[in-house]
Amino acid sequence: MKYYCNPVNVNYRYQFITPRMPEGKLEINREAADPSMIMFEGRYYVFASMTLGVWVSDDLVNWENHRLPDELPLYDYAPDVRVMNGYVYLCASKRGGICDRFRTKDPVNGPYEKIPGTFDYWDPNLFIDDDGRVYFYWGCSNATPIWGVELDPETMNPKGERVVLIEGHPFENGYERVGEDNSKLPKSDEEVDALFQGMLKARGMTEEMIPENLRASARGMFSDMPFIEGAWVDKHCGKYYLQYACPGTQYNTYSDGVYVSDSPLGPYTLAANNPFSYKPGGFLPGAGHGSTMQDDQGNWWHIATMRISMNHMFERRVGLWPAGFDGDGELYCNQRYGDWPMSVSGLRQDAFRDPKWMLLSSGKAASASSFTEGHEPEKAAEENVQTWWRATSASRDEWLMLDLGKVYDVHAVQVNFADDKIDIPVPGELGNGPEARFIDGSEMKTQWKLEASEDGENWTLVCDKSAADTDLSHDFLYDEDGYRARYFRLSDMAVPYGQNPCVSGLRVFGLDNGEAPAVPEFSAVRTGDLDMEVTIEPQENTVGWNILFGSSEEKLYHSYMVFKAGTQHIGALVKGRDYVVRVDAFNESGITEGVVKKL
Repeated sequence: MKYYCNPVNVNYRYQFITPRMPEGKLEINREAADPSMIMFEGRYYVFASMTLGVWVSDDLVNWENHRLPDELPLYDYAPDVRVMNGYVYLCASKRGGICDRFRTKDPVNGPYEKIPGTFDYWDPNLFIDDDGRVYFYWGCSNATPIWGVELDPETMNPKGERVVLIEGHPFENGYERVGEDNSKLPKSDEEVDALFQGMLKARGMTEEMIPENLRASARGMFSDMPFIEGAWVDKHCGKYYLQYACPGTQYNTYSDGVYVSDSPLGPYTLAANNPFSYKPGGFLPGAGHGSTMQDDQGNWWHIATMRISMNHMFERRVGLWPAGFDGDGELYCNQRYGDWPMSVSGLRQDAFRDPKWMLLSSGKAASASSFTEGHEPEKAAEENVQTWWRATSASRDEWLMLDLGKVYDVHAVQVNFADDKIDIPVPGELGNGPEARFIDGSEMKTQWKLEASEDGENWTLVCDKSAADTDLSHDFLYDEDGYRARYFRLSDMAVPYGQNPCVSGLRVFGLDNGEAPAVPEFSAVRTGDLDMEVTIEPQENTVGWNILFGSSEEKLYHSYMVFKAGTQHIGALVKGRDYVVRVDAFNESGITEGVVKKL
C-alpha cells in the first residue's frame, strides 16, 4: 500500500510581502492555499495559490512540482482549473482588473492559449454541466455574496446577468462565525460605523476618498462578518453541490460548507451536513477553500487549505482527505485523523476507516543540542504546528532527539520544519504598492539525517537526506514492515536562507502491543443555538480524544481532536438542527469508541 500524511508533501515556496502599513516590516513566509485538483489524462494536477507552478502525481503520494510560464497569473490568488473538451482551463483572482482565462492541452509544458476576459472577480470556479453548458461562480468578501452566471463556452463571456446564490448567515450557521472555535458574533451596524469612522479620522481621510466599489469591504473589516468565498461546484445524481469557504483563513475553523440545488444557478438550500469539511483540532488545523473531485478509480477527494498563520496571516499549507456522498446524497469528508498517515487504497469502500498506525510521539520527552527561549525541544512533540524547537545556530552540529518512553513498532515519521522570523533582503523585485510581493522560485534545499535506536546508544540510519536536493519542509517517511525503536535523533540539518533549524513536529507513528484506552466518560451540553460544550473526564493510558458529532449515530461526519481532558467549546452547530455526540479515546495501541449521546 501507499501512504501520505497531511500536509501534502511538496516544496512550499517562500514569498516576500511588503506590509500594509508603512511602519511595518517585510513579511516572509511559505504559502500554498486555495487548491484546485483535477484528473487529466490519468494524472492528478493541483494548482494552488502562490506556488508558481503545478503539482503533478500518479498516486497522490509522490508529487512533482513543475514551474508554469510567467505569462500565466501566477501572482493572482485562488487559481481555478477545469477540464473541457480536451483542454485544461485556468483562471485566477484579480480585484480591480480584468481577469483573463487560459487553456492548454498540456498543463506542464503548454503552450497556454489566452482567452481575454471581460470582468474582474475573486475566487473563481468554472463548472461544465453534462449537457455542455458552462457556468461560472465567484465571490470572496464579508460584505458581498457568491454569484453565478452562465457563460458562452466559445467566448467564455457571460450570457446573462449574474445571480446572487449564497450569502453569510452567522446567526444561523455557527461554523460561519469568526474567531478561534467560531467564538464571535458580528458587531452591530452602530459599532461598525464607529470603528470605521475612527479609522478614517486616525488616517486623516473621509469616506469619499475610498473608491465606491471598495467602501463596503472597508467597512467589513470591522464587522466580524464571515468571509464567504472559495466557490466550487460538483454534480452528483442530478443535484448541484455549491461548496464555499468560511469564516476566514486565519482561524482554526476555516471550513467548507455546501448548498444543494436542482439547478446550477439555484435556488440553493443549505445541505443537512454542514460544514462538510471541518478540522479545527490536531497538529495542523483548517480545511477550507478547496475543491472536490472524483478520480478514475471512483474515489472522491477533497483538497483544501490548512492554517499556520504565524509569520503571516496567509502562512498556509494544503491538505487532502477522502470524501464522498452517502445514501441520502449528503456530501461528507473524513478528517477524524486528518493529519495522520492515510492509505490511498480502498477508500471507495470505507472512507471512514480507522488509521492503521497510531500517534506515538505526542507529549513525549525531547532534548536538543541547544534551544532558544520559548522554543524548547519539547515543542517539537506538542502536536501544535504553531510552536517549534529552535536551535541557537545554523550549524550542522545541531541535533534534536525524541524519547518515546519505550520501544514501539514504528512505521512512519513526519519531519516538519518551521520558519521563525526570517530577516533577509528580498532576493528579487517586489513591485510597487501595499502588499506587493515576490515569490522566490529558486530551487532550495531542506537537508537532514534521521536515526533510530532502541537503547539510545546504538543507532540505525532511518533516512539520510543530508545531501538532498529537494525542499520538503513536511517530509514523510513510511515503512509498512516497520522496525523497533524508542529514540529518534534528527541531525545534520540545513534549511533555506541559512536559518537556524526549527522543527514544529517530529511526529512518529506506529503501534504498541498494549491495551487501548477505556471507554471515555464525557458529557455534552448544548449551550445555545450554535454552541455546545463537551467535557471529557481525565483517564489513564490515553493520548487524546476525538469528539465526533453529526445528525445521527450513522452520520458522525464532524470531528474535533483534543489532547487534554476538560471542557471543549464547539461553536459550529446549525440553528434548529439536532445532533448526537460520541467521544473516542486513543493511545499508542488503538482507538476505543465512546457511547453516542443525544445533544
